[in-house]
Amino acid sequence: MFKIVGSINYLLVVFLNAFTDLGHKIIIQNTVFKVYDGPTQIVLTAIINALILFPFILVFSPSGFLADRFPKNKIMEYAALFAVVITLGITYAYYHGHFLLAFSLTFVLALQSAIYGPAKYGYIKELFGDKYISGGNGAVQAVTTVAILGGIIFYTVLFEGMYNDTLLTEDAILEAIAPIGWLLVGSSVIEWFMASKLPNKMHTVCVKKFHMRKYLSGFYLVKNLKTVTRKREVYEAIIALGLFWSISQVVLAIFGEYAKDELGVTNTIYVQGVMALAGIGIVIGSIMAAKFSKYYINTGLSGIGAIGITLLVFSIPFLHSMSVIAFAFTLFGILSGFLLVPLNARIQHLASSIHLGTIIAANNFIQNIFMFSFLVLTTLFAYFGMNAEILFYLMGLVGIYLSYLLFKRYYVDVFWAVMGLLGSLRHKYIYHGLQNIPDDKAVLLLGNHVSWLDWIILQLPLRRRINYMMDKEIYHWRVFHAFFKAGEAIPVSPKGFKDAFKEAHARLKNGRIVGIFPEGEITKTGELGSFKKGYELIEKDYDGVIVPFYINSGIFGSSFSKYKPKNAKLNLFKRRVIDVYFGKPLPKETTSDELHELILKMKEKYEAK
Repeated sequence: MFKIVGSINYLLVVFLNAFTDLGHKIIIQNTVFKVYDGPTQIVLTAIINALILFPFILVFSPSGFLADRFPKNKIMEYAALFAVVITLGITYAYYHGHFLLAFSLTFVLALQSAIYGPAKYGYIKELFGDKYISGGNGAVQAVTTVAILGGIIFYTVLFEGMYNDTLLTEDAILEAIAPIGWLLVGSSVIEWFMASKLPNKMHTVCVKKFHMRKYLSGFYLVKNLKTVTRKREVYEAIIALGLFWSISQVVLAIFGEYAKDELGVTNTIYVQGVMALAGIGIVIGSIMAAKFSKYYINTGLSGIGAIGITLLVFSIPFLHSMSVIAFAFTLFGILSGFLLVPLNARIQHLASSIHLGTIIAANNFIQNIFMFSFLVLTTLFAYFGMNAEILFYLMGLVGIYLSYLLFKRYYVDVFWAVMGLLGSLRHKYIYHGLQNIPDDKAVLLLGNHVSWLDWIILQLPLRRRINYMMDKEIYHWRVFHAFFKAGEAIPVSPKGFKDAFKEAHARLKNGRIVGIFPEGEITKTGELGSFKKGYELIEKDYDGVIVPFYINSGIFGSSFSKYKPKNAKLNLFKRRVIDVYFGKPLPKETTSDELHELILKMKEKYEAK
């Protein structure tokens, strides 16, 4: 992915954009922290965040239009140049102690980001393509978070180093830390230079025109929102992201007051440092999400992330140690990465190229409507004396709805994501020949049976779900029956095998993947057993192929295998490497004897390696 021309340049632009925006926000936020206490501090912090959010609401239609109409690299270049002008104004405000001017320029800097955003995120799909869309989103999320984390630490340390207790007003504090402004200017200049070197990936010329009257009348707003709601999954993903960012925004807004009043922590380095750990977590979570989305966009991770975030938000008021809270914020970040990367990748994947900028702008618009509304509520609650602990509980309730929304759509994906996470703790799965499984045809998947985990191992790299044929007695196991039924497994028994194969035929006629282990049982000797001829009873009038597979001996000796080699050594600290080989498609008429011979040759070939 990083060999793609422009990828490193692009990620540097993303880093510098976030680093500069965050730097000014931290300076203003820390100034408020030093001068004000209690509800006033919460209100002013919420206003700062509202100034950052409101521009995304205001320029929804123009920013989407620009990203669809003009090359996205050029929009990033000119927006970065605009940032140079803004940061020069901010530096002037610092040196002259104009707090209100600096406070107001927070809005202008956010306006630049709002125009910049759809082009910046839309460029992911153009630059990395569908093949690397999850990896690209993971990289962007990780780099953005590193920039935020670095900005929090870097600018807070500089702020604390220049601050002293004799500074009692906002204007006096800004004058004391004024040289920091030149760092903001320098970062913007470098960002502009790097953005000017990005390649143009816009292959089709767009002839859209923007009419100010339609914008002011709300015509574009209604039209663009209709574009978003055409695909229900895109709309629900955007709503889920809006809820997530609302929870995160409120938690960050109230944590300073919570740490000060409940925990007695007044040093901004400690407060910002703990919140920065969420950034470290997002980096880790984004990298993990990209890894687990190697073969397809793993939307199940988003459900895991939502459930985990909800539990953590509820737990924070019960934690009274900064070290424990620091761990909770790190875990919060990891789970945030799980939620963000697949949902953003899914939105970009489902959006057509012609409307990509509009949909990403709508994503920003709806998310910021949510965050702005939640910050207004936070401000009102704080004004009327509601403490941070109650606000944590309210955000936990929002988290419950977020979890429900994602679980309702992706519950099957959540199950497989959990299986993938658990499996990765002890196993490393390496897949060969995945290109042999067609995307547009029915597939009869046939191969050897080495462990209780084979059905999981085969499914993990495939977006399409495998309908397994399995023993009826196992299918009706009390604890697992609901899962097997939800997974659309096909129960088979000696008496009802004809009906089972008729059902398998019906699934294949519908273009599904049906998985069968022709041995009929897990090997007890490590050798390939004889193949039963049952699958030959399936009628051949479906549009599809047989794909043979072979799972190597990597799992032999584990508690999930029936074969225990005599010289096998148990190593709790070493992951087992399990290779899975998918052979080239075979004719539907392939007999069990021919299939057995072919898979035996696969065994001899690959085990010899």
